[in-house]
Amino acid sequence: MLVKKSLIILKRIKTPLSVTNMKKFIITVILIITTILCCVFTSCTQQTISREFGGAVTINLEPGEKLVEATWKDDNLWYLVEPMDSDYVPTTKIFKESASFGIMNGKVIFIETR
Repeated sequence: MLVKKSLIILKRIKTPLSVTNMKKFIITVILIITTILCCVFTSCTQQTISREFGGAVTINLEPGEKLVEATWKDDNLWYLVEPMDSDYVPTTKIFKESASFGIMNGKVIFIETR
């Protein structure tokens, strides 16, 4: 008799995360994560994404300019250019990051043209 009453009581108790509630919870979490990732990647510039998350960005310098130096200041990429000499051969220069763990290394590719 006691066992029968216990089973009846247990059947009436709903678990807080039933299968339906679990599916709703998982879908909600996936939507929240997707929304956050979309906001992060659409609000960042290509340079910031390259610096923070790895990858590459290409910068085409104005014709007749050559790259002298490049550096990061906060989230901004600064690069120094000067006019090419008449005998200078345009080259492609790569500004690489060397991260401590070797993952998510970014690079900036500068392309010079005459």
